[in-house]
Amino acid sequence: MKKLKAGVLGAGHLGKIHLRLLQESESYELMGFYDQDTTAARALAEKEGYTAFGSIEELLTAVDMVDIVTPTMVHHQMAIQCLNAGKHVFIEKPITQTIAQAEEIVSLANQKGLKGQVGHVERFNPAFKAIKEHIEKPMFIEAHRLAEFNQRGTDVPVILDLMIHDIDVILSVVDSKVSSVSGSGVAVISETPDIANARIEFENGCVANLTASRISLKNMRKTRFFQKEAYIAVDFLTKQVEVVKMKDAPEQPGEYDMILQNAEGVKKQIYFEPPTIKESNAILEELNTFAAAIQNDTDPIVTLSHATEALRVAHQIIACFK
Repeated sequence: MKKLKAGVLGAGHLGKIHLRLLQESESYELMGFYDQDTTAARALAEKEGYTAFGSIEELLTAVDMVDIVTPTMVHHQMAIQCLNAGKHVFIEKPITQTIAQAEEIVSLANQKGLKGQVGHVERFNPAFKAIKEHIEKPMFIEAHRLAEFNQRGTDVPVILDLMIHDIDVILSVVDSKVSSVSGSGVAVISETPDIANARIEFENGCVANLTASRISLKNMRKTRFFQKEAYIAVDFLTKQVEVVKMKDAPEQPGEYDMILQNAEGVKKQIYFEPPTIKESNAILEELNTFAAAIQNDTDPIVTLSHATEALRVAHQIIACFK
């Protein structure tokens, strides 16, 4: 299948990663990038051999798809310009700063018949991919996403910087509408909260408890799912999974079988069912699946609407801080 011509807006830390992966990808032909810092752009182009376009308009004439890896505050402006030029858009998370901006992007993409995907990369984490089909009607979810301090990302609250990853993952596995949201956050070193806790309740009774921090002494990205006769823990950082399940105990348990008996005398056998985890580069995979969605005219795995709903919940949490 013919490669899609791709261009990147923004060549910061993450933009450089996207440039390298688009160049490596068999789904894209990297045409080049635009960054408003012309000195840095020229240096990067000379070092890596990329084409540095002199303007966004110049880049848009050369591509089919635009990968927007700019600061969040300009996501909306960039996406609208690209969509109006008839280009498919991949937008790094969060989709935009405000819900109204996100909804405008969704509406314009639909109107133009163009594809859009948002970089909620944890959906492509090999550990989560390996276990997602085993997550069935979870009723309690606990997520911890802790990071050491890094100045990058502090232009937005920790909810939009870190917790939104877990919000998106949770919304993707809970088949129910959100009924209520509560939260608290503290600004320790930044102007916006650096550590926060949130509780999301769903109409089906599921409850999710999320904690995010960007001032921790160690990194952690772990989510635990509790459901009928199963406990599933996903470590997004180490890409490992724990699966503990229960089934009716055999009449004659083996010597090493783990048996539990409840107050009613019902006996259950505990067993472990680790999935096979296939190594992959999550960012490359999300970009490649977006190319497939464009070429096959199918829905991207993380649609603009999915990202808008994650942003909506994130803003409901942020509103609790005021």
